[in-house]
Amino acid sequence: MLKKFMVENYMNFKEKIEIDFEKVGGYQFNSSCITNSLISIMLIYGRNATGKTNFVNAIADITLSNIYFLFGIGNRYENSNFLNADSDVDYANFTYLFRFGEDEISYNYSKYSPTSYKSERLELNNKCVFDFSYDKGEFNQSNLELISAETIMKDRFLQSINKDDVSDESETSLCFLRWLFANAAFAAGSPMYEMRDFISKMRVVRFGYAVTIRNHKDTFLNLLEKKEELDKFESFLNDMGVECTLKVKILPDGSNQLYFKHKKLIPFFETASSGTLALYNFYRRFVINMQNMRFCLFDEFDAFFHYEMSERFLQYCKQNYPDCQMIFTTHNTNLMNNYLMRPDCLFILSRDGRLTPLNLATTRELREGHNLEKMYKSGEFEKYE
Repeated sequence: MLKKFMVENYMNFKEKIEIDFEKVGGYQFNSSCITNSLISIMLIYGRNATGKTNFVNAIADITLSNIYFLFGIGNRYENSNFLNADSDVDYANFTYLFRFGEDEISYNYSKYSPTSYKSERLELNNKCVFDFSYDKGEFNQSNLELISAETIMKDRFLQSINKDDVSDESETSLCFLRWLFANAAFAAGSPMYEMRDFISKMRVVRFGYAVTIRNHKDTFLNLLEKKEELDKFESFLNDMGVECTLKVKILPDGSNQLYFKHKKLIPFFETASSGTLALYNFYRRFVINMQNMRFCLFDEFDAFFHYEMSERFLQYCKQNYPDCQMIFTTHNTNLMNNYLMRPDCLFILSRDGRLTPLNLATTRELREGHNLEKMYKSGEFEKYE
């Protein structure tokens, strides 16, 4: 699991901002928000333009920018606006601290841009495994035996990053961790195996953008030809508060069409609400393989949801994916309660780049009976906004 994350000089975060999943408040209720003494379900609030989406992108940088090249997805970031616009420092710095069983892995890297590295360092249980300074050409990889990778052909990596011709983006984007994951065979259950598996199963789920239905729609409808799959999707929508009965019909051209079943069939995609289409997108992209996810970032997850649907969706994720760490960004203060959540799992992102849990954002001792939403709206935590 991810134990701590820090980023500095990235987008609107000029100063270091961190999130510590180990800062558990000791509450006895809603223990499902905590897994292995780490926060596993977290909601982040913040006024508009405080950088919630930027913070999501920062946490996901290790997979979207660094490692996803390994899985054929490629870099999703542009070089522009990568660094803080008010800083004189020409690189951003990222630090991830992972815990897998009794082992801890610290991974730090700094970059001038999404594809240009300054440095990279990995430690296992406080012992340095490798430490690279790309701009100085200093490479310390003498402790690879700590991860049973001492026989790997390290010189090939050094040759690839020292080529005179660096016009190929795949070369300029190459970091040693990515190269290590691609070329070393780690024993199942080992710390590096767990780290690779964790990073490969990190996902960003975005709800706050235009709902698209064209991509992969036919594949999904082919899946719904099976009655059990159609029943699962229908049950999911009903659980979210969308009361409906669905039917798949084969059209004369051989393609499938999805309908709401009434006395007269109503085309699903042409008539479904934005909230229903957002649920469709989530289900199609994630529910089918969500059981394998280990870390998910839900950005503006309830942008199209009624507050009751937001509650249902959050409850659904808590109940169905207990082994997945999840962060949700939201503006919905109705979710700021002790029925679904708890004060140490509800965070405020301030305008000046601070991330503070509610239990540390007031001098009061927050208890289960407190109305957190009412306290928030009355200005109890305003100092931290």
